[in-house]
Amino acid sequence: VQLVESGGGLVQAGGSLRLSCKASGMITSVFNPNTKGWYRQAPGKQRELVAQFTSDGRTEYSDSVSGRFTISRDNSRKTMYLQMNHLKVEDTAVYYCFVGERYWGQGAQVTVAS
Repeated sequence: VQLVESGGGLVQAGGSLRLSCKASGMITSVFNPNTKGWYRQAPGKQRELVAQFTSDGRTEYSDSVSGRFTISRDNSRKTMYLQMNHLKVEDTAVYYCFVGERYWGQGAQVTVAS
């Protein structure tokens, strides 16, 4: 099983990026009900939960991205997305997707230039 991320890159402040995370080799009964989402880690800072779907059906966002980022999923494709709009320099980080506590993506670098 692998979580394969794509979509990172360099963007100017105010721009947009979309990250994708595909659960390759994961069965639907594992992907669908588990808590899943995105963390990020910037150099010298603690890991931060950005957005997630909880196992009881809620969608949660950190205060720092609420209103700018949108998490979505396609259960039939076992894929999650993170649409990031109105990006700020402080959003620069490596973004990691996760499913449950066991499965993690390889990380996608997002760099926002001023």
